[in-house]
Amino acid sequence: MKKTIKALKFPVVFLLVLSSFIACDKDFSVVESDVLGEQNLNFKTDTLSFQIAAYNKKLEALQINGLSSNLLGVYNDPAYGQTIASIITQLTPTTYSPDFGDNTVIDSVVMSIPYFSRSTGTDANGNTTYTISDSLYGKKSDGTIKPFNLTIYQNNYFLRSFDPNAGLDETQKYYSKADGSINTTDNFASNGSSVINFDNNKGAAIYTNASFIPSSNPIKTSVGEGTEKVTTSSAPAFRTKLDAAFWKAAIIDKEGDAVLSNDDNFKNYFRGLYFKAEAVAGDGSMVLLNLASTNANITIHYSKDSTVEGERTQSTYVLNFTGNILNTFINNYSSVTLQDGDKTLGDEKLYLKGAEGSMAVVDLFSGMVDYTDKNGVTTSIPALEAFKKTYRTLLENGDYKKDDNDNYILKRFINDAQLIVYEDVDLDTDGNSDLHKYDRIYAYDLENNTQLIDYNYDPTVANTTTPYFSTYFHLGLRSTNAGISKYKIHLTEHLNNILLSDSTNTKIGLVLSSNVNKLNSAKIMNSSTSDEVTSVPAVSIITPRGTILYGTNSSVPANRKMKLKVFFTEPK
Repeated sequence: MKKTIKALKFPVVFLLVLSSFIACDKDFSVVESDVLGEQNLNFKTDTLSFQIAAYNKKLEALQINGLSSNLLGVYNDPAYGQTIASIITQLTPTTYSPDFGDNTVIDSVVMSIPYFSRSTGTDANGNTTYTISDSLYGKKSDGTIKPFNLTIYQNNYFLRSFDPNAGLDETQKYYSKADGSINTTDNFASNGSSVINFDNNKGAAIYTNASFIPSSNPIKTSVGEGTEKVTTSSAPAFRTKLDAAFWKAAIIDKEGDAVLSNDDNFKNYFRGLYFKAEAVAGDGSMVLLNLASTNANITIHYSKDSTVEGERTQSTYVLNFTGNILNTFINNYSSVTLQDGDKTLGDEKLYLKGAEGSMAVVDLFSGMVDYTDKNGVTTSIPALEAFKKTYRTLLENGDYKKDDNDNYILKRFINDAQLIVYEDVDLDTDGNSDLHKYDRIYAYDLENNTQLIDYNYDPTVANTTTPYFSTYFHLGLRSTNAGISKYKIHLTEHLNNILLSDSTNTKIGLVLSSNVNKLNSAKIMNSSTSDEVTSVPAVSIITPRGTILYGTNSSVPANRKMKLKVFFTEPK
């Protein structure tokens, strides 16, 4: 808790500057009546709400290779059900055609994969302490971590680098198949044309732990002996010794063989590893692994004859976790049935769930609305057209007036636009009031599969140590008051872009994100340009939790319904 409070303490000057960006009803009232007096102003300020529709989009067949990090383990979401995440990864040697020397003996084989951790201070001995809680899911009520069953197999399925059914040099994409329609025990993926069962392609088990628990303890490494012994400490990682006999047969004994001569030969020969997670008594925990780290590898420590007679030389052979890395999922959503929603009327509840789950689509200008022109004539017109007529300057012939740069001239200036999003007060948290405390909602441009323009104008900086505190003006932070949880997503520049440049990006996507600094997209299999949703933010796939929001259907209470509020200034 102390860390959270400390992170929110900003300089007073910065808070004053930031507050100048934030508009609300009270702010306008104070400016007009208390400072200048409305009779002395040559402009007025006001607020309008616009008709929007928010509905669910079920997500299936999402790209699961090329992710920035990878989930491993078991997570039971109180509101949704269980997700199990496993990993299939290729390995890449740091050198090819190795010379292991004479009389080679393996001393040890060590696998190390860093967790995502941050420093929390130092202990009584001055050693750095860490936490992995930001990327760990599934603690018990007393704070202890739930175990899961982990087995690492040799993978015998060849993960190709390029798609033979696509254009020249187009990389192969692998897609999720997590619905359990075949069975709920095996891990599946699709390459776009066929379904792969990795359990039917597993080789020897090289590691087994029936009660695996991710740890935030630092890694201690010692070199030397006696008074010469030096111990160093490094950030938490999944670090373990592997069976030397397996790696001797797989690598050392292949010296001089063509399978170790280049990347293609090696990946066809040694097709990688399959990290399979399984529940323990129906439960477990889930953790993010940083396989992209330069410290993620398998290191074979060995000795060989030295050029000096009677002495031995120590050496290493390193295999990195690079190449294709897939994150497979098995979902058992026992509490919620995910399906596409009502595009016209909107949905009552919006389901945001990662790991091949669901997202929300928000149509900012939905359907037909009544519009009254300057002559007092009211007609029913599209909501987007009514928005433009309300804010743009009209010519006598009905066209919109433009400036010399071909931008539309406005008669009303948008000071702030807020998408107000309320969280379901009945959301099941299994009694943990902090379960969704650090959730982030990421809003993105559905047409271009990228961040909204407001993201680029956000005055808050990216926080790489604690991503929760990044881009929190545009995307907002979850606020709770009097039992009401809500988010304010600022869309000021997005709406201005529609008005000034005639942008057609009127639909945005909402997903749950564990790191709003990550902006790359993951494709949806067989999607086309005619589809409403063709990609999702990749980080939403590796977000195992889910939340439930109120939508825009008429059944939603007025004080909980998602709304778009626009604060504007208009010359008198």
